[in-house]
Amino acid sequence: MNIAVIGTGYVGLVTGVCLAETDNQVTCIDIDDEKIAMLKEGKSPIYEKGLPELLQKNIGEGRLHFTTDYKEGLANKDLIYIAVGTPQGEDGAADLTYVDKACASIAETLDHNAIIVTKSTVPVGTNEHIKETIQSGLPVHVTINVASNPEFLRQGSAVHDTFNGDRIIIGSDDKQTLDILEKVNAGFDLPIVRTDLRSAEMIKYASNAFLATKLSFINEMANLCEKLGANIDNVSDGMGMDKRIGSSFLNAGIGYGGSCFPKDTRAVISVGKDADYDMQLLENVVGVNERQKVILVDKVMERFKDIQGKKVAVLGLAFKPNTDDMREAPSIFVTENLLEQGAEVHAYDPVAADNARQILSDKITYASSVKEAVNGADLALILTEWNEIKAFPLSDYKQYMNNPVIFDGRNCFDLDQLVGSSVEYHSIGRPTVYS
Repeated sequence: MNIAVIGTGYVGLVTGVCLAETDNQVTCIDIDDEKIAMLKEGKSPIYEKGLPELLQKNIGEGRLHFTTDYKEGLANKDLIYIAVGTPQGEDGAADLTYVDKACASIAETLDHNAIIVTKSTVPVGTNEHIKETIQSGLPVHVTINVASNPEFLRQGSAVHDTFNGDRIIIGSDDKQTLDILEKVNAGFDLPIVRTDLRSAEMIKYASNAFLATKLSFINEMANLCEKLGANIDNVSDGMGMDKRIGSSFLNAGIGYGGSCFPKDTRAVISVGKDADYDMQLLENVVGVNERQKVILVDKVMERFKDIQGKKVAVLGLAFKPNTDDMREAPSIFVTENLLEQGAEVHAYDPVAADNARQILSDKITYASSVKEAVNGADLALILTEWNEIKAFPLSDYKQYMNNPVIFDGRNCFDLDQLVGSSVEYHSIGRPTVYS
């Protein structure tokens, strides 16, 4: 089919590239001239495994195009995907400014019947607003239908997830629209769930809110394990064997970040307030996560009392491995706290350093390797579980650090590995190892 995708951010670009890969003609639209020029050359503006290869392949085979011109981008398109950002507003609600701008541009340009498909994460009822906004600005002879097709992609494995996910959700109050969307998504060979418009919008929020809840729950248990002398690894393993619970998202650490969980949990809380319903559980989920982000600094201060002038190696800056995304990354809060305590922070991330420089304090020194970051350090903090960081030998911490003390916010090492390493090791929800 002929498809337009509005927005070439994380969701829009992955969506456009993967729809082209399933033999559709796709034009991606963005108002950022520099980004579109970059994409036309086959260069991805985001770090995502497998994306550059598919981008270049589908451009070369003539299925994927990029433009800043709405008239060109919407010409003869059967489906128009809205995949623009919905950042968190000051009140926690989703900010629909970019969605509204996309709707206005569609209304000004579209001259034929089409289906508008919302990929952006939006509050329940937004698609009805989208239809009303666009339809009111269109010529009399042009009509649209709307659908919700939320994404469930993990950053760092988004391309893989597109073709190997658990399900595809399509929601509309029009049967023919659902039939067309089901045909378009058949190329991904995944289970397709058809539902009404509002339920599809809610499924996205409910899914992310549940996963955030699971993470905050296991972090609460980890903190309690430390006080009681239990090991959260053993607790998680035992819990995860219960099929009703499952083992995924039971990894204790320093909290979740990124573009989805923080924003979506707060958005659900805001939606609840608008509906005069107090989301008490999610309020606590957010509170636990905020506390968890700085728990590693608390451990540092309990151990050292004073870190004024000490060199601290911070390993990993992105909110998770295999992405350069710094949004809501725990490293933001950790480095800020370390600097406030007078520490000299030396940071390393294999991919996210450039983005980090735009967000973190300019007092931070950036290293080009794990070895450079830990060399001469008095303590090291692991914030992102990159394979490169997990593979760095414990013996090298002893060799290069002034004081081989590690605070691991991602529980990268098995405690048995620490035996005889001469490294002092603090982690989350597990006993401290003094070897």
